[in-house]
Amino acid sequence: MVVFTPAFKLLSLFAFFTPALSADVYYNFDIVNANIAPDGFTRAAVLVNGVFPGTLIQATRNDVLHITVNNLLTNPNMRRSTSIHWHGLFQGRTASEDGAAMVTQCPIAPGHSYTYDIPLNGQSGTHWYHSHLSSQYVDGLRGAIVIYDPTDPHLALYDDDNANTVIQLGDWYHLAAPGIQDNYLTNTHDEPVPDSGTINGVGRYDGGPAVPWTRINVVAGRKYRLRIINISAYGSFEFSIENHQLTIIEADGVNHQPRTVDGFHIYAGQRYSAVLHANKAVRNYWIRAPMEVKNDSDNDNLDDELIYGVLHYDGAPSANPTTRADRDPDNVLNEYQLVPLENPGPPGGSGPADRVINLSYDRTTSGGVTQWRFNNKAYHSPNIPTLLKILSGATVDSDFTASEHTITINHNDIVELHLSGSANGHDHPFHLHGHAFDVIKGSSGPANYVNPPRRDVFAIRGGTGIIRFRADNPGPWFLHCHIDWHLEAGLAVVFAEAPADQRTGPQAQIIKSEWLDLCPIYDALPPALQ
Repeated sequence: MVVFTPAFKLLSLFAFFTPALSADVYYNFDIVNANIAPDGFTRAAVLVNGVFPGTLIQATRNDVLHITVNNLLTNPNMRRSTSIHWHGLFQGRTASEDGAAMVTQCPIAPGHSYTYDIPLNGQSGTHWYHSHLSSQYVDGLRGAIVIYDPTDPHLALYDDDNANTVIQLGDWYHLAAPGIQDNYLTNTHDEPVPDSGTINGVGRYDGGPAVPWTRINVVAGRKYRLRIINISAYGSFEFSIENHQLTIIEADGVNHQPRTVDGFHIYAGQRYSAVLHANKAVRNYWIRAPMEVKNDSDNDNLDDELIYGVLHYDGAPSANPTTRADRDPDNVLNEYQLVPLENPGPPGGSGPADRVINLSYDRTTSGGVTQWRFNNKAYHSPNIPTLLKILSGATVDSDFTASEHTITINHNDIVELHLSGSANGHDHPFHLHGHAFDVIKGSSGPANYVNPPRRDVFAIRGGTGIIRFRADNPGPWFLHCHIDWHLEAGLAVVFAEAPADQRTGPQAQIIKSEWLDLCPIYDALPPALQ
């Protein structure tokens, strides 16, 4: 049966499911409206503890996270309720803590709090968090999660791995997200182009002030594990560091065999760990992250090359590099060349999957409203969270409305997804909650059923993308494009994985009374506060 537990019993319950070496790690997130100017342009934003990017979460692989979210939002020009998704964390038995609004929870109402309790259960790697209520994270609610592994098989490759080696690449808008979203869906029908790109919350826009670039400090001779995260709502980046090679060792929380490149593309939601050897002459070097968005000329503020940071060697002058900043890397990573370090090979190998699901995506403007669709259906959030429906008995596809586009899948089935359609000039970064998957076929390279890359976001522009995973984590899991404007236009589907096993048995969901309280509080709000 579903396990219901009050919060005061939760810690001992989680301790039962986690190894003895686990620790409880506590964070307090005050979600506030405050004025910031990441690129020199001042605007109101939605922030964690008043900063952008938000507070860095750090823990060790067997810890239990307890993150108390206090909703203090008051600005009527932006969403005032909130929910937070912990992107990349699998949430075994804790789908209620996944944070996707109206899939796994009702949002947290203004003036209220909720504590997310997340046992990591041995999971490590580079992840991030962001609001998962409408387009709220565009307004600033996003930040990094780093889960360390004391037995990391790559430990011998680097000397330093800490808060100072986390690099967050983001896009930034000068206007509030709700107005931008409405304009996109009902007026322009072109994806909103950001005003600037940022590295660790610092950027510049064309004609704007010369905000000092983010600086990453290194000491000659040492090796650094850089954790690079794309926290953008739209833009992808080509990341490189002048005169330095980067050895990729992780993609989206999954260890991969080391591969040395000059640079790599990174799409919204993706993460890489790359080892940098500080073995060059002591001076300053450019960190480069030119951004790609469709129709970038639609916004005169955006210079998509004007996204830099500085790699500063200890002993070098405190100044910007004097070299050219616009040189492209030669040896750019091809995703299909990545090989998982542990247990390579998709579930079932090259044998047939238990379930093959074809998802064809397209864009349409119907009745003056832009929609992105899977199989001719645009996803719309239901009024009751999918998880709550499942706990109340929903078991088959017909138990869900057509607009919430929910597909039930069997426990432990090998599921193969074929994604294809009209990219409309975009690389669509598709993210699956609750799982990492094997990328059998991405945008380039041959199909690979032997040792394909494994991650939780992959980008596809043309042709058919193929991913495979085992349905071994009962829960309602979102699959969606991580271009946030496309998600808001409907490019999403929910997999109701093993509904009966979410209710009863050893993998039944752990449900807190505080979680059950979220919906009546939210439903009582006037629409303006939702």
